[in-house]
Order: sequence, then C-alpha cells, then structure tokens
Amino acid sequence: MRRYRQVPRSEADGTFRYRRSRQRTSILNSLGVCGCCGRCRPRYKRLVDNIFPEDPKDGLVKSDMEKLTFFAVSAPEKLDRIGEYLAERLSRDVVRHRYGYVVIAMEALDQLLMACHSQSIKPFVESFLHMVAKLLESKEPDLQVLGTNSFVKFANIEEDTPSYHRRYDFFVSQFSAMCHSTHEDPETRTRIRVAGIKGLQGVVRKTVNDELQAIIWEPQHMDKLIPSMLFNMQDNDDSDRAGGEENPAALAESCFRELLGRAAYGNMNNAVRPVLVHLDNHRLWDPNEFAVSCFRIIMYSIQAQHSHHVIQQVLNHLDTHSKNTPRVRAGIVQVLLETVAIAAKGSVGPTVLEVFNTLLKHLRMSVDFELGEGSRRNSGTSLSSGRVKENEERIVQNAIIQTIGFFGGNLPDYQRAEVMMFIMGKVPVYGTPCHTLDTVKIGHQGTKRIQTMLLSSLIMVTSGFKCKTISAGLPAAFLEPLCSISLMEDSELRQLVLEILHNIIDRHDNRAKLRGIRIIPNVAALKIKREKISKQDVGFMKKHGQQLYRHIYLGCKEDDNVQKNFELLFTALALLTIELANEEVVIDLIRLSLALQDMALANEENMPMFIRCGIMALVAAYLNFLSQMIANPAFCQHVSKVIELRNMDAPYLLPEHVFREKCVLPESLDCEDRAMYFQTADLADALSGPGYNAERLAIPYVPQVTDEDRLTRRKSFVDTISLQVDILSNCLPDQSTLAEEITFETLKKAIDTTGLEEQERERRRQVMEKFQKAPFEEIAAHCESKANMLHDRLAQIFELTIRPPPSPSGTVTVTSGHAQYQSVPVYEMKFPDLCVY
Repeated sequence: MRRYRQVPRSEADGTFRYRRSRQRTSILNSLGVCGCCGRCRPRYKRLVDNIFPEDPKDGLVKSDMEKLTFFAVSAPEKLDRIGEYLAERLSRDVVRHRYGYVVIAMEALDQLLMACHSQSIKPFVESFLHMVAKLLESKEPDLQVLGTNSFVKFANIEEDTPSYHRRYDFFVSQFSAMCHSTHEDPETRTRIRVAGIKGLQGVVRKTVNDELQAIIWEPQHMDKLIPSMLFNMQDNDDSDRAGGEENPAALAESCFRELLGRAAYGNMNNAVRPVLVHLDNHRLWDPNEFAVSCFRIIMYSIQAQHSHHVIQQVLNHLDTHSKNTPRVRAGIVQVLLETVAIAAKGSVGPTVLEVFNTLLKHLRMSVDFELGEGSRRNSGTSLSSGRVKENEERIVQNAIIQTIGFFGGNLPDYQRAEVMMFIMGKVPVYGTPCHTLDTVKIGHQGTKRIQTMLLSSLIMVTSGFKCKTISAGLPAAFLEPLCSISLMEDSELRQLVLEILHNIIDRHDNRAKLRGIRIIPNVAALKIKREKISKQDVGFMKKHGQQLYRHIYLGCKEDDNVQKNFELLFTALALLTIELANEEVVIDLIRLSLALQDMALANEENMPMFIRCGIMALVAAYLNFLSQMIANPAFCQHVSKVIELRNMDAPYLLPEHVFREKCVLPESLDCEDRAMYFQTADLADALSGPGYNAERLAIPYVPQVTDEDRLTRRKSFVDTISLQVDILSNCLPDQSTLAEEITFETLKKAIDTTGLEEQERERRRQVMEKFQKAPFEEIAAHCESKANMLHDRLAQIFELTIRPPPSPSGTVTVTSGHAQYQSVPVYEMKFPDLCVY
C-alpha cells in the first residue's frame, strides 16, 4: 500500500488554494453554472435574484427590492453590473417567453433609475436603454407598450451632466414605426400608436434641451417624427372610443405643439418642410381643412419672431406647385392666408413685400392659365372641362386677392402705406411701363382681369386705413396712377378707384351714412363726424386738389356710367367736403358742380340722355348736401327752390327718379328755363358774406389737360397719328391768305398811334387782375395752351425746313393717316459738289 506524506498547510499554500478557488468560480460563472455554489456568487447578483419570486404572478418582492435599492445607492459603482445582470436576465426571459419576469425586471429597473442620481448612472442607463430596445424589437404589443412606458419615465428624469455618446436614432425609428401600426385589432392598434406617440414625446423632451443632442433636428429624424404625428392627427376616426383609452390624435397634437414650441431659430425650416411633404404625399391640399388646421397649430406654437420662416416655406412650396392643378394651388394659398393672418399681428420680418411679390406673380400665372383655357375652349376642345378649369382658376385668383387684402389689412399703418404703393406699382396702366406684368402677351382681357383683381385687393388693404394726414395716404406716387386708372373706359374699374379713394379719405367712418345718392332732407340727422381741417390737409388740397376735381369731372361724362358710378361720385364729393374742405375748397367744389351742370346742358360730346340727367341729379344731391353742411340760409333757399321746381316739372333731374328702372327721360333738356337750374349769380350772392371769395364763382372751372387722357384711352397708334396729322393739316394756314393787300388805309392805321397807350394800359390792368383773382389752375391752363401753341408752331417750322434727303428707295409721307411712298430717280437728285467726282 502506497503511503502519502502529509504536507503541512502553510499560509502560502492557503493563498494559492484561495486563488484557484476564485478562478474556478469565475469560470463557472462564465459558463452559467454558478447557481450550484451560492456562496461564490457576487452579492449584487444574489440581491437581484432575490427580487424575483418563484411565481411571477406574485409580483416584485418589495422587501428584497428595498435591499437592492439601498445597496445600489450605497455602492453606486455597482450600478453598471446590476444593469448588465438585469439585462441578461431580461433577455433570457424574453427569449423563453416568460413575460411575467420581464415585467418584474422592468419594474425593478424603473425603481433603480428613479432612486439613483449620480455620475455612475451613465453606464446603468446604457443597460437600461438596451433592455428597452429589446422590448421594442419584440413583436408582442404588451412588451412594446411596457418598454415605451419605461422609456417615458426615463425621459422625465433630468440628468445633471450631458451624455456625449448616447444616441436615440433607434428609438426615433422604432417609435415612428409604432405610430404607423396596422395591427388587426383596433384596440391593440390604438394602444401601440399611443405608445409610439408617447415614446416620440419622450425623445423630444430628452433631446431638445440638450445641446449635445441637436442632431435630433436634422432632416433624417424630422422626416420620421413629424409625419408620424401628422398621421395620427389626420386619422381621427377613433376619437369617440369607449373604455377611457387615450386619443392618439389629441396626444399627437400635443406632442406636435411641444416640438414646435421648442424649435430654435435655425431649426424652423427642418420642422416645417416635413409638414409640406406629408401634405403632398397624402394629397391633403384639396380639400385643405387638415392643412389649414396644421398651420394654425404651427403658427400658434412657434415663437412670434420665427413666423417669417413658416411664411417663406409656404411661399417656396407655392412656387414649386406653380404648374399643379388649380385646386391644389388654391389650397396652398388659403393656407398662406391663415399663416399671414396670424403672423401679421406679430412680427413678420422682411418678408412683407416678398409675400405680395410672390402672390402677384401667381396671380399673373393664373390669369395666363385661365386665358389659355379660354382660347383652347374656343378652338373646340372639351367645352365643359374648359369651363370647369376656368372656374377653378377663378377660385385661385379669389384666394390670392383675399390673402393680399387680409394680410395688408392687418399690417401697421406705416407698412400698409408701403404695401399700397407696392400693389399700385404692379397695376398695368395703358401707355405706362410696367416691369412686373407683361400686358402684351395677355392682351386686353387679361390686363383688365389683373387690373380688377389688384384694385380689389387694394380696396381690402385700404379698408380701415386711418392716416393722420391725407398726404400720407395719398402721396403723389400713389395718387397719379390711381387717377390715371380712373380715366379708363370701363365703369367697373372706375368704381374700384372711387372705393379706394373713399377708404383713404374717410377717416371718421362717415361713408356708411352717405351710401346711395339721394336728396337728404336733414343732414344733421346723420350725425356726421368731422374735425377741423389741418394745415397739412390744406396744403394737400392746394397741391393735389385739381387732380381730384379733374378725376370727378371726367368720370361723370363717361357713356358707360351706371347708377353705382353716380352713387360713388356723390359719396366722393361728400367725403371731400367733410374731411378736406375749407372755404377755398368749398368754392372750388361749387365751381366744379356748376361746370358739370353746364357740361350736361351744352352736351358738346353727345352724351346719352341718361348720363346728362344723371349728372344733373348728382349736382342737385351734392349741392343740397353742401348747403346744409355750410349752413348758409340763402344758399339753402336757392338749392331748395330749384329742387322743388324739378319735383314738379322735371323729376328726371333728381336722383330719386332718374335712377328708377322705368324712368321716362326727355328727348332734350330745356336750357331756356333758368329757374330749373342752379345759377352762378344767385350762389355768388348767397356766399357774398365774409369767409368766402364769391368772386371766384364767376370763373368757370376748366379741367387741366394732361397726358393721362392719351395714356389711358384705348386708341391705336395709327389712329393717334392720323388724328395728329389731320389736326396739323387743318391748322396750317392757307398760302393764299398769307399775303395781305397793302392799301392806303393800312398804312394810315399803322402810322396812327392815337389810343394805343390807353389800350396798352387797359391790357396791363386786365392781366394784373387776372393773375390776382384767377385760380391757379386757370393760369396754368392758359400758360400751357400758349406753350402747346408754341410747340405746334415750332413743329410746323421744323417740318417745313428740316426734311430728310431724297432717297432712291423713296420717302414716306403721311396724308390723312395713309402712308405714301415717293421715289426720286438718281439722275434728278442734286448732290453737293464734294460728293461728285
């Protein structure tokens, strides 16, 4: 029998055996067979194992969970190992479908996460997020909801220090996919979508305030976040579900508002662009109720100073869809209307004129499309479809006009004046250059459409405009083109111009009281508001009053005037009296009224009888109003007497009768019955008292002759040339009358100077009196006529003296509007000596 010598156990030997024991234990742990030796397992693993009961239905063991929590708080350096071990157990339970233990593990993780706030929590969070990702990758809805709830709890924890390496790309993708869940069971589908929205909301809260997580605002993440929210906001069919479940649409809207509210200046474009793309992909511009609601949420959620970013994005999107269907473009314009309506109340930045410029460009394009459809329809292609397309283009145009008007109407006064100038600069006027709208291609019909729409938008912009001084509302650069449009041979355009003038002049809201042309029996009952005219307004009337008078004078005698034209003209005269009339302006308005009466009586332009009677009714209605405004008894008596006589003998000269549908008009007006008309002498006697310069009433009103008539009338160039040639030919004196016969009487008259000095003194006195008492417009017209006569004479002289050299190809001569070519043979041409060799 072999004997073994017993070796004594030394300290070194014991140390060796202890090390071998630890090595063996670690190997067994790595192989997963450490359960056979409980004493060799680390304490944190024993504490973790103790929180799991034998039956998962019993739930988390709370006493052992408190021990584990105390251990984690006391030894935070063990948190990462605790997390790793819990993640290991959770992964194993998920694979083995032991979902009860999965719920217990996540509950323990949540409690540890809420209890521990230290620097060592960073590695633990990584294990936690890894476990949440495992649950989200599962196909079981319950596990996905469980993982989402744990992530939301983690998102609500505020960390002391930022994380440099943590990323949430997986969670954004997974939560977005859950938001688009298509599970067969409606209740389960709703649960998954709600969980996905909550998860996205947690990602937003966890990342938007962390500067190191600014990557969340990049397009690849916003293209998943925003459409997921909009998809659930759009799918609002489950809003009336029973069972107390949360509404995905309301939750998605809340998350959408929160995301936009946290968007910084540089992130607005990335946040708005996915909204536009989603609306395009799902064809939500027609109908556009959802698109409008989305942008209302956007405008009310973002900071006010970021509004112009949204407007810019919508404008660019409108440019992108410039060739899309009319209904899509109309939907985008209506969305733009909502955005600018909200932004106009705050700060809109430098995009004000850009908004109008883009809208005007699309207005022109819409007119082009409409006219193109009209021409194709006339050529015989699909009559019904062409009319439908034309009507749809009208919808686009009306939406653009409403947007322009509403946006301009909500701007401050100083910006509104700039917008008025900007729009007026885009209105095409015949004979004047317009750089934005090419009226040659669209023709007369398209030009009229654009003029009508732009003037309609100006009416909306000027509505409610209260300028302190009239010169601020009607500067020369705005008034001149406006008056030029008022001379168009189109009654609708003239009506629009008058309404614009009403909006600007009426600063005390008196227009509604003056609506309709009539003989007002008691003006005081209207309770008209007025203030004393300021010095600035007096200066404006001295400088630009003649333009307004001329606009009214020429607008009255147009053959296509209807009742509305006369009503607007009456309102314009009344508003001028209320807002801008001092003693001098009152005299000018009376002179204008008498000139209109004389024009209707003389009828030098062969106006229709309705127009003549309408002018008479307009003069009667206005002088009745003016007489009560100035409160002059003699003036009122004369006006009342004329109106009474007309009521008895000529009711067609009063507005209450002439504008009836079946009013019988006379064949001619009796000019001999002076009592039927307003007399200058009687009105001058009534105003002969102090305050009024009644002598000026004896000077008839003569409108200034400007180039506006030539620029705004629709006459061809050939007709204008023919007219000028005819006038010049008639003005040339006959050569037979140039040579005057010299006789004895002629020489005697030339030598005799008796009475010449008295004639010279009388002529000088008349000139002095004329320049002292005559109005400025009459002096200007007289000087202008002399200047025109001088220019005509010079033109005749140049025509006779300066002729082009003869040419073998012939020369062109214009006679009565017809061009004639006259050739000269070479042998008959006379060349200078230096040219002959």
